[in-house]
Amino acid sequence: MRILKDRILAEGRVLPGNILNVGSFLNQQADIGLYNEIGGEFARRFSGERVSRILTVEASGIGIACVTAQYFNVPVVFARKFRAKNVGEDLYSADVSSYTHGVGYTITVPRPYIRREDSVLLIDDFLANGCALEGLAALTLAAGARLAGAGVVIEKGFQAGGRRLREMNIRIESLAVIDSMSPEGGIVFRD
Repeated sequence: MRILKDRILAEGRVLPGNILNVGSFLNQQADIGLYNEIGGEFARRFSGERVSRILTVEASGIGIACVTAQYFNVPVVFARKFRAKNVGEDLYSADVSSYTHGVGYTITVPRPYIRREDSVLLIDDFLANGCALEGLAALTLAAGARLAGAGVVIEKGFQAGGRRLREMNIRIESLAVIDSMSPEGGIVFRD
């Protein structure tokens, strides 16, 4: 997706530890026009799939998931990273770890929000080690729902997550795949 890659090259900052900061347009400050392009591209790529729910993890994926959901005319469900007091005990849960934040947590979704008859599309802003998507897939399968696939805005192709998830037969559609990046060498995309 050329418009996304151009923005990453123009505004993305590579930080030590293989961290890509794209906060100016993707996950701190949201460029809604770009989100709309991203949502439309996910809708195009998954047009042959039945999708009845979109599932993401709070917080960075919610905006992208909401815009994408408009194209499918389906609800967005987000997995919470921290248990809220106003949520009951009837939950699906999975343990995940965050590459960017270096912490582990348990994501949860109330059971009524993912049903056995659902076909769930996962949406996330980044794919590095794949823990968040693996946790979302586990929630989906625990509900007995069908996993339609996963839409990822930026995949770090040099990390193992994408390969591992594809080996699990999860369909991954990444809009920008980075083959390498460094503060000195910049960002190199996969064609």
